[in-house]
Amino acid sequence: FRLSEIDKSLAVFCMATYGEGDPTDNAQDFYDWLQEADADLSGLRFAVFGLGNKTYEHFNAMGKYVDKRLEELGAQRIFELGLGDDDGNLEEDFITWREQFWPAVCEHFGVEATGEESSIRQYELVVHTDVNMNKVYTGEMGRLKSYENQKPPFDAKNPFLAQVRENRKLNQGGERHLMHLELDISNSKIRYESGDHVAVYPANDSSLVNQIGEILGTDLDTIMSLNNLDEESNKKHPFPCPTSYRTALTYYLDITNPPRTNVLYELAQYATDAGEQERLRKMASSAAEGKALYLSWVVEARRNILAILQDMPSLRPPIDHLCELLPRLQARYYSIASSSKVHPNAIHICAVTVEYETKTGRLNKGVATSWLKNKVPDENGSNSLVPMYVRKSQFRLPFKPSTPVIMIGPGTGIAPFIGFIQERAWLKQQGKEVGETVLYYGCRREREDYLYREELARFHQEGVLTQLNVAFSRDQAEKVYVQHLLKKNKENIWKLVNEGNAHIYVCGDARNMARDVQNTFYEIVAEFGNMSQPQAVDYVKKLMTKGRYSLDVWS
Repeated sequence: FRLSEIDKSLAVFCMATYGEGDPTDNAQDFYDWLQEADADLSGLRFAVFGLGNKTYEHFNAMGKYVDKRLEELGAQRIFELGLGDDDGNLEEDFITWREQFWPAVCEHFGVEATGEESSIRQYELVVHTDVNMNKVYTGEMGRLKSYENQKPPFDAKNPFLAQVRENRKLNQGGERHLMHLELDISNSKIRYESGDHVAVYPANDSSLVNQIGEILGTDLDTIMSLNNLDEESNKKHPFPCPTSYRTALTYYLDITNPPRTNVLYELAQYATDAGEQERLRKMASSAAEGKALYLSWVVEARRNILAILQDMPSLRPPIDHLCELLPRLQARYYSIASSSKVHPNAIHICAVTVEYETKTGRLNKGVATSWLKNKVPDENGSNSLVPMYVRKSQFRLPFKPSTPVIMIGPGTGIAPFIGFIQERAWLKQQGKEVGETVLYYGCRREREDYLYREELARFHQEGVLTQLNVAFSRDQAEKVYVQHLLKKNKENIWKLVNEGNAHIYVCGDARNMARDVQNTFYEIVAEFGNMSQPQAVDYVKKLMTKGRYSLDVWS
């Protein structure tokens, strides 16, 4: 924060919110400092743009906090807080904010905008013809050869290569593929708690990679580096270099999500057909017509970069510029479906493969789930290795085993609760007094996709699982979901919460389920606690603050 010493300086904070209004891992230290700081930030000029998702309760909590806190510490806000909503179109929200941000900055500093938009490459291409192959990255995330000689501690920059011990299909029928995987973490020194998340680094489908290579007429095995033209920059390369185009497109770049508008804008210059070039520029513009076109032609049609290249025959960008523009392929997070007390050397995953037909008739497949589905237990084969690390979460069993728990997790939302139930069974075996353990689970059809049916029945029979309530949404004329079962047992729920000080856990779909469940709790609390709606809402929010109502949800 020596920015105030630099003349005409301005700091722009782009703050993403994750989980229950939490900072992202890379913002944690900054967030802690802001909370404890009593620094005088007068002289610092700033603006904040928040990246959030309206599906979640704590929409853009980090952006709002940083914006408010900087002002409290004496910094001067140059432009109002921008709130991006990834449930809508985050890109569009940012462009709209940026359009007003620049004039405000120019006005504040008394400068005039030139009005010229220029496209400047950030990296330069270097092709290596005689390179020592031991110096070439083949998919590692941080240290070269880190997959060959593994050294703990393992984290996002240094993932552990876990062997897949088991990969079995969980559902008995239906068109979906739900699976249970077990990753071997022996000798890794990795520790985890029930409720934590496992992150895996997937690889893109080789046929997609090959098709991109073909359409751009490139030898994918060319070894190259993209070097930052700004030598002062900390970021020397957009992804580990030197590497091959094949490796970059397989392990480092996101080639399956519809590209953002900035990518289309930069690529437009390479379309030799005037109509196609204009169309790309229009979609990247902030004009209403352009935004609508981008939404329908790219987002709703789920066109990835390959589909765009296929549907725009004159667009043939140099592959190195495409690699510079594409975003990084991100790790995928799964709620761990095991307890380390029972399985200290394994991490279990429960997932459903994502596969759907787009409006253009193409079959799109989820990167990580399709890749995991093909992982087979095999002592020697690389097809059984999964690069992974563990991310700690706030989703924790109560400190006292005697505290009752109410777990609500339809579909793959059951995952962390398998771990919780295993742990409660283990505690019981240790002679601990274990409180009521209540599960609300839901799936489509009893005979089709009732996950972990045998395990749950066994836990129920042994008395570890005191209640097993299952909603089968499609086994009767009217849909039955977990919230309907909660309403049916409302007196019991209120007694557990009010008298038993039960902890409530909700895992699964954020968009509908988590919201419907929360509204059901409002109703139950209002009815049995003799409260008005606002009081009931307040009561549930207090449970959340006290850590007695926890969410592990995704959209």
